[in-house]
Amino acid sequence: MKMIGYFKKAIPLVILLLASTPLFSQGIQDTTYWTTSGQATLNFSQVSLSNWVSGGNSSVSGIGNFDFNALYQKGRLQWDNTLKTGYGLMKEGENQVVKNEDKLEMNSKLGLELNNEHLLYSSFVNFQTQFAPGYKYPNTTDKISDFMAPAYLTLATGLDYQPSESFSLFFTPLSAKFTIVTDELLSNEGAFGVTPGERVRAEVGATIKGEYKATVMPNVDLTTGLTLFSNYFDNPQNIDVNWDVTLNMKINDYLSANFSTNLIYDHDVLIPIDDQGNTGRRVQLKQVLGVGFSYKF
Repeated sequence: MKMIGYFKKAIPLVILLLASTPLFSQGIQDTTYWTTSGQATLNFSQVSLSNWVSGGNSSVSGIGNFDFNALYQKGRLQWDNTLKTGYGLMKEGENQVVKNEDKLEMNSKLGLELNNEHLLYSSFVNFQTQFAPGYKYPNTTDKISDFMAPAYLTLATGLDYQPSESFSLFFTPLSAKFTIVTDELLSNEGAFGVTPGERVRAEVGATIKGEYKATVMPNVDLTTGLTLFSNYFDNPQNIDVNWDVTLNMKINDYLSANFSTNLIYDHDVLIPIDDQGNTGRRVQLKQVLGVGFSYKF
């Protein structure tokens, strides 16, 4: 019953999104207005030690990433779609193989330019989850996450300010965020802010999403995105934060170096902080630095 109540709160937003769809759907079948691009990278790291008096462990790791973008532009109509994926494994010494990267994210944003050439009426969908189970290593018995546990689905309609190709700022006073936990054990624990035993937590609130892209120097590209969300019905002063920063440094046509960070804060997510089962609210931070093979298309 609680889940039904959550969905009822989101009904006005869903109706608004559906009502706006015909504005964007006309003529998108013509492929001449599409621009596609993508990048695949495979990064490796290896340390080999033998009789090394300073200590340490031999290790090997690899991370693969695949990003794809499809942009449709015709007249005042703009439809931007992105797919971001990544997965990595690491083995240190005699320890077991563990994952050190795991992401699956899809974005779709439809926009119709208004009389002001820099302002668009836009709707966007964002979906995020992971590919494989996650553990608090070295414990590999009790999962702390899995595919679709959690998954995050955000739906929003609002105004998108785009003064240049490098910057956009989206704002909406009406958006819906769904936290999905399909794993039964994690659901029963009330992980990721869902009510214990429930599979979905729905929130309705305001969203601000900013994106910026720039070439900071020859062969060095910067991409960053910041999303802020406030739940109207549950402690609106607690702002959910998701901030990504990526630096891509091109060495040649097939070699590159990249550095990325991802900062997340969600007041509803309790993080394991010790081996006694205690949890607390924490800022989540991930940093990845890699050098390896890269292919752009």
